[in-house]
Amino acid sequence: MKTAVCASAPGACGASDGWARLRSHPFSEHPMSSHSVLSPVVDTDAPDQHLELKKPQELKEMERLPLVNEDKTMSANLKYLSLGILVFQTTSLVLTMRYSRTLKEEGPRYLSSTAVVVAELLKIMACILLVYKDSKCSLRALNRVLHDEILNKPMETLKLAIPSGIYTLQNNLLYVALSNLDAATYQVTYQLKILTTALFSVSMLSKKLGVYQWLSLVILMTGVAFVQWPSDSQLDSKELSAGSQFVGLMAVLTACFSSGFAGVYFEKILKETKQSVWIRNIQLGFFGSIFGLMGVYIYDGELVSKNGFFQGYNRLTWIVVVLQALGGLVIAAVIKYADNILKGFATSLSIILSTLISYFWLQDFVPTSVFFLGAILVITATFLYGYDPKPAGNPTKA
Repeated sequence: MKTAVCASAPGACGASDGWARLRSHPFSEHPMSSHSVLSPVVDTDAPDQHLELKKPQELKEMERLPLVNEDKTMSANLKYLSLGILVFQTTSLVLTMRYSRTLKEEGPRYLSSTAVVVAELLKIMACILLVYKDSKCSLRALNRVLHDEILNKPMETLKLAIPSGIYTLQNNLLYVALSNLDAATYQVTYQLKILTTALFSVSMLSKKLGVYQWLSLVILMTGVAFVQWPSDSQLDSKELSAGSQFVGLMAVLTACFSSGFAGVYFEKILKETKQSVWIRNIQLGFFGSIFGLMGVYIYDGELVSKNGFFQGYNRLTWIVVVLQALGGLVIAAVIKYADNILKGFATSLSIILSTLISYFWLQDFVPTSVFFLGAILVITATFLYGYDPKPAGNPTKA
């Protein structure tokens, strides 16, 4: 027997279009409510009545599908945006730093030791602003977070002194390297940090590397050796350039080892505690500025007392400082959207761009066939190290 609840107006409902009117009605979720103007025709004798009542829920799920597709599109856009940011940051920092260290200007050149200190102070300021944003833009909440996470945890803060000192050394070495090596050679050689990071990860974090990763490390070392192979023009001017070339190479190698150790040590600390990355970077910047000021006093104290802390600073110098300060924070912010393949693309594009700009714009580098071979090997090793072969899925059982 079929029963129908109809509106007071004659001819307001019919058995054939009950569901059509129900879907468009604002109170369709409660068909029998006293506020409902219209309810569907219900077969009280039908055993599968509950199947019909599921239709509005199915409609809601269908309405969510465009939102899911929109989220996937946004995620893909963020991946490519992160790729562009990584390429821009990596390439622009190296090229501007190289150009600023080789540009001939009147007056004293800016001191790299002071640039490192200023970069650390800018990094602290940026991280404080990020913590302030995470604290819902409340100064009281910001003060409480900084007091609880830094001042009330002195031992946790002191753990960052070791990687901070190493990072400060590394940042100073990068200036030394780019003062003696062209940007392209530096970019390729600095990829040896993949090797040092892998070795420290195995020894300190007990990480296990796969066959592809070990193979990539061998290819990486071979590629860097080819890149450092002297060309005929370098052999002709060996007496003039051998000293600076050796200093630059030693600076890059030391920076690779310091980067690998500090990175793995920092990763270990992050895994052992629950503090945010921004709080950790504030702690790193605090110790980094202290160690940096010690370096300024020891190595450049006389020059600072004579010409001032900001001697030789110009617009290009400030660009270098800002890129160095915000570079790590930008990478930390976008790295969650970029997988290993995208990071490999970013490294490869950065090497290619650095080579082209060094040749056409800076005109301090002439690529050779041996260099191109080494660069291709290094790029291949970068991709291979991030390659993660997925095991074939088991067939579903009937």
